[in-house]
Amino acid sequence: MPEWLVLTLAMLAACSVVVVITLVRSRAASDDEDPSETPDVIEYMTMWIGVVYAIVLGLAIAGVWEGRSVAQDHVQAEAQALNEISQRVRVYPAEVRDRIRDDVNTYVGHVVTVEWKAMSDQGKITERGTELMERIRTDVTDYEPRDDFEAQAYQPLLDQVTAADQARNSRADSLGATMPGVVWFGLIGGAVITVGMVLALQIRRTLRELVLAGLFSALIAFLLFLIWDFDSPYSRGVTASVDPFLNLFPGAGG
Repeated sequence: MPEWLVLTLAMLAACSVVVVITLVRSRAASDDEDPSETPDVIEYMTMWIGVVYAIVLGLAIAGVWEGRSVAQDHVQAEAQALNEISQRVRVYPAEVRDRIRDDVNTYVGHVVTVEWKAMSDQGKITERGTELMERIRTDVTDYEPRDDFEAQAYQPLLDQVTAADQARNSRADSLGATMPGVVWFGLIGGAVITVGMVLALQIRRTLRELVLAGLFSALIAFLLFLIWDFDSPYSRGVTASVDPFLNLFPGAGG
């Protein structure tokens, strides 16, 4: 099911629940009930619950967005390190240089065309990608420099291989959801309490109040969906992009 449809249904459901509860409660209310006599303490509690929940929502959104940005940084760091390897091996003999560059291109092509889909669908990196990264490491470490010029390029190349491998491991660690289950419990429970406190203010059946109550509940549903959508940096909605690989290795996309 498309994510936009899930979002639409969630917002409509939230609006419908609030409107239905309000109408049912209004029909069941006694004739002498006066909605304007809501105790001040309830209004005070509703205000502070709304403020606290807004802060929690803001922190949650900031947290998942930061996680998404960090995931994109891992991709950028890995692509840049691999590009540095391809560029720095130009001082090596042609057969060594070409072999390393071919292995780097093979690895990038695998990440772009195969591993990225596995990350999205299965939530894991591939063993083939790990093997190709190890092949690059072997190509670089097994070569013995023949002169001082090649020796000067050897250690920086090792550093770039290490950087690429670390970025790959960090990318693997960033897979999956970043929000703990207890946080989701608090977010959903807070949403129920916040909307419930609004209903406790004895909303009447006027069109204006029903619209405002529905929009308020739809906004909370949207924010919760936004957190869920950002919670998995590689598989939902606004995900980390493979563009850094494609920008530095234009032919990697096939």
